[in-house]
Amino acid sequence: MFSESTLEPSLIQSYQTALYRVDADPSFVLKVGETSPALAQLLQRMKADCAAYFTACNPWGQQLTDSENADRQLALKQELNRLNVQFIPGMGLDSNKVWPGEASVLILDLSLEATQALGRKYEQNAVVWSAQDAIPQLILLK
Repeated sequence: MFSESTLEPSLIQSYQTALYRVDADPSFVLKVGETSPALAQLLQRMKADCAAYFTACNPWGQQLTDSENADRQLALKQELNRLNVQFIPGMGLDSNKVWPGEASVLILDLSLEATQALGRKYEQNAVVWSAQDAIPQLILLK
C-alpha cells in the first residue's frame, strides 16, 4: 500500500511515528500499529465499531497560520455535528518535535470509506483509522 503512495518516505515515517493524543477522560495516546487498550475500552463503552483520527489543519502538508488552521478545524467540527457523529478533541504531535502540534479529533463509528472521503475533502495526506481491534492504522490518501 505504501509503495503506491506519492508521499515522500520520510513524511510517511513521520506520520507512522507521530503521537495521536485523544483528550478523553482520562486522555490517552494512539500510536500507529500498536494496540491501544484505552481505545478498546472507549469503543466498548461508546458501543462503537471503529474510530478515525484526523485533522483539518495544514492541507496537503502545507503549514497554514494558526488562525487558518483554527477555521478549518472549526468547519470540520461543524460538519461532524451536522452528521450527528460523536467525536473527541485531540492533538497530533510530532514525536521528533519538528512539526507543531495539530488540533485533531477522534471520530467514533466512521467507516473506513467515510474516513477516507472526509480526509480527502479536508485535503489530508493521511488519516489514522482503527477497527474494533483498537490497532490504529495509517491510511494514506495520496
